[in-house]
Amino acid sequence: MKISVIGTGYVGLVSGTCFAETGINVTCVDVDQEKIEKLNNGIIPIYEPGLETMIKNNVEKKRLFFTTDLKESLTDCDAAFIAVGTPPGEDGSADLQYVLKVASDIGKYMEDYLVIIDKSTVPIGTSEKVRKTVKLELKKRNANIEFDVASNPEFLKEGAAIHDFLKPDRIVVGVDSERAEKVFSRLYKPFLLNGHPLLFMDIPSAEMTKYAANSMLATKISFMNDIANFCEIVGADINNVRKGIGSDSRIGHKFIYAGAGYGGSCFPKDIKALIKTSSENNYSLEILKSVEVVNQRQKKVLPAKVLKHFNNDLKGKTLTIWGLSFKPKTDDMRDAPSLVVIEDLLAAGAKVKAYDPEAMEETKKILGDKIDYSGDMYEALIDSDGLIIVTEWPEFRVPNYKVMEKLMNNKLIFDGRNIYELQDMEEFGYTYYSIGRKTIKGS
Repeated sequence: MKISVIGTGYVGLVSGTCFAETGINVTCVDVDQEKIEKLNNGIIPIYEPGLETMIKNNVEKKRLFFTTDLKESLTDCDAAFIAVGTPPGEDGSADLQYVLKVASDIGKYMEDYLVIIDKSTVPIGTSEKVRKTVKLELKKRNANIEFDVASNPEFLKEGAAIHDFLKPDRIVVGVDSERAEKVFSRLYKPFLLNGHPLLFMDIPSAEMTKYAANSMLATKISFMNDIANFCEIVGADINNVRKGIGSDSRIGHKFIYAGAGYGGSCFPKDIKALIKTSSENNYSLEILKSVEVVNQRQKKVLPAKVLKHFNNDLKGKTLTIWGLSFKPKTDDMRDAPSLVVIEDLLAAGAKVKAYDPEAMEETKKILGDKIDYSGDMYEALIDSDGLIIVTEWPEFRVPNYKVMEKLMNNKLIFDGRNIYELQDMEEFGYTYYSIGRKTIKGS
């Protein structure tokens, strides 16, 4: 088979590379000439564990190609995946201009039957807009070419995207023709050999499935953060509560960890888009509105704890941030809680030093020289008045507390991910604030 993947962002690059890994001939297309040149020279624009090696391997085996020429990529092509960005507008709606521009270009250049697939996360009804756009371009050409439009939403977790793609929990496909269904059956045959379910459904249901899944996960996070804040008030421990409810198979242990709020490329954008779509259909998704409110409030919990500890006076204080990306194993800074924490600290007069294993270059693009960037986690602690943990990178989990004590002005930690045990904090004499647990007052 031969496929085209239009868009070399996170979803497009991972999807195209993983399809190539199964033996499919894949051409990844992008309008960004510089990005394509870098990819052809082995320079990967995003950080994702294992991706660089897999790209180089499939390029060498001539299964994976990168180009700016969409027309050429569609020659003898079985399917074209649209994997461009759908950034949120000011009103929360998903911006479809890039999706529809690709659809228009496909209509201009396609020569034979093609399955046109929405891989980007798009609002319900987008496939019909894509279909109309392609038909319009074919009509302009007076071309009578058959095609199908389908929805094949991605369910990739940043930091584990390759595993998620090659060993998916499920593959969701929205189609409205047997011909398109046969193309997908061939396309995903290598995955079905390991028993992964391929779920065919109508197109609107497939589009809704992605939004519903992300909304459910975001709801679990915001619910646990709300309960965690209440636990602090009444003297309960959110970790014990989490273990208690997580053992219920109907709830499970995933996505019930309290923290500093969710961020990233999916949850914030998708929830805003689904709320906006519901309002356009005269329905109010009240639970999701509350989820969003709780999450925005949660991002301010850490700076509020810091301000309270220092009696609302951070002038002359140096504070250290460990972890900038919205989650570990990625350099993605989209809607990262660290940005809210940092801005609140700076606004209160603090000096901020930060360290992240992967995301500092991305942070510099956003914050510039507003903060200091350190070469390693311990360098960031030199002359620090307090440590704030925002992202739970593995290397932060078992630090050398004695080294930390020598570098810092105060034995003070604000843990936004509950990665340390209360008993250890007491033993090492740290003043320790976490989320949904009691505060430890150091010696």
